[in-house]
Amino acid sequence: IDPLEVIDKYGADALRFTLVTNNAPGNDMRFYWERVEASRNFANKVWNASRFIMMHLGDNVITEPAKEDLEVIDRWILSAVNTLAKDVTENMDKYELGIALQKVYDFIWEEFCDWYIEMVKPRLWSEEDTTKAAALWTLKTVLIQSLKLLHPYMPFITEEIFCTLQSEEESIMISNWPVYRKEWEDEQSEAKAELMKNLIRGIRNIRTEMNVAPSRKAVVYLVADDEATGAALEELIPAYQHMISASEVHVQADKTGIEDNAVSVVIDKASVYASC
Repeated sequence: IDPLEVIDKYGADALRFTLVTNNAPGNDMRFYWERVEASRNFANKVWNASRFIMMHLGDNVITEPAKEDLEVIDRWILSAVNTLAKDVTENMDKYELGIALQKVYDFIWEEFCDWYIEMVKPRLWSEEDTTKAAALWTLKTVLIQSLKLLHPYMPFITEEIFCTLQSEEESIMISNWPVYRKEWEDEQSEAKAELMKNLIRGIRNIRTEMNVAPSRKAVVYLVADDEATGAALEELIPAYQHMISASEVHVQADKTGIEDNAVSVVIDKASVYASC
């Protein structure tokens, strides 16, 4: 395999990413073009997410909000990227490069792009939303942290995005490496986010099984096992309502008012009932 041929087709970042992923020092590995293409697709994911964030940032002056002004999902993603920085640093210190890269990949693709960005979209689209500024700061902060952690593996795309995104630091190559910040630690918000993700997965699964079109809205009832779970589900409605295609969401302690033919699914600490 001629590396220059691979670079011409998919880029140097994709090749580097492929060679490090699922690889341990001293081991031989088989080369598959499909893996390089998958790495290129990940680079596209990072690029598109960054463009989306920069489109909403525009010329706005982004300042760090007070912690109490951050929403639950903001505190969750900050806590998650904080833990990621700690874990990746430890792995790299031990030369566990493949493990470190897999953690960065999983975080960016799943936690940041597939979950947080999707949850935060209604706040970005509404000019009246008072939490929009906090959302923009969180998006920019987490993206910068993620780019720094990804930079050793994909230097070209991360440098391009980083220099376009902000001007506080001249280059990602000489920027400060992410360090663990105690003030970002928030296990409670992480637990609430996990509860919400389980809810979204559960409802999406039953909608898929019943061939319900994503555009078809449903009335959703959530019967919580305890008061704390009910309070968390009530608090998070603005973050997940659009992701479950619900016209209404009712959180309650029992099955009062729920139709007998409502479709149900059990998640951790709650039962979900939906009727279209």
